Amino acid sequence: MESKISPTVEGGLLTAITVILGLASTFLPVIGLFLEFFCAVPIVILTVRQGTKKGFLALIASFLILTMFIGPLLSMRIALSFGICGLTLGYCVKKNFSTIKCFLITFSTAIIAQVIAIAILTFAMGINLMETEIASVRESFEEVFKMYESAGIPQQEIEQIKAQVEPALKTLSYLMPLILTLLALVNSAICYVTSGWIFKKLRMKFIEPLPNFAAWRFPKIFLYIAAFASIGLYWGGTRDWDLIYTISINAAYITGIIFLIQGFSVLSAIADSYNVSTFWRRVFFILIIFNKLLITVVTVTGFMDMIFDFRKSGKSGESED
Repeated sequence: MESKISPTVEGGLLTAITVILGLASTFLPVIGLFLEFFCAVPIVILTVRQGTKKGFLALIASFLILTMFIGPLLSMRIALSFGICGLTLGYCVKKNFSTIKCFLITFSTAIIAQVIAIAILTFAMGINLMETEIASVRESFEEVFKMYESAGIPQQEIEQIKAQVEPALKTLSYLMPLILTLLALVNSAICYVTSGWIFKKLRMKFIEPLPNFAAWRFPKIFLYIAAFASIGLYWGGTRDWDLIYTISINAAYITGIIFLIQGFSVLSAIADSYNVSTFWRRVFFILIIFNKLLITVVTVTGFMDMIFDFRKSGKSGESED
């Protein structure tokens, strides 16, 4: 895409678009959530076309303008959730980094941005995000329990449900690192997808798409992380070592998600070998997601594939035939 306007005007327009998207995401119900996904795109475009310095100045200007309309908290959330990701992704695209390198750098930056946001809320504004979220969840459950009581459900059954909820809330309090990681992953993925779509529409060069999902494989180091997490959960739980337990439970969930993704990758490879249509593949995957037993089976499959590499073994067998 060749620009027929000056760099200064182009920078101003892209900054204005970022502000408009930020305002729309705040004030427009439903559609605002969708528009928020595109807040990073103008920053990505400006960074690719005019450099990291111009992209950073546009991000700062957008943050200051948004602060005047929606306040510092909401502005900071948009800037740290999508603005920083856009700036980093634009830098990676401009440097022609590989697809995996672009995504990993953007993802790492997104994690740092989430940590900065938590630090600002905790130390500068005195807001403990984890305690606030847990309190909100607990209040939601209390409302549900009141509905159960009004519906005539026996108090004994309600007490049994409450006994199950409290341990879950306690576990949630240990999972702040996991939540931050997942938020960063979602922000990075949204930034990658929306920017790629817009770049294609504008006929601008973007990074290559990610490899075919059926070929995804994660490093075997996650096997060792899972093993250490299991040991840490035992030690931390039996000896009341909160730090060890927190690290271990987050590592266990993260490796579990990695195994699950690799398990779905194996299923995708099998679907490819039998020429299963995209529609039926998605239906099957959705059914798995909503079935606890099938989720466990797919996770174990991913774990075993990381050890034995079923897809490589299958190819070796085909070549021998």
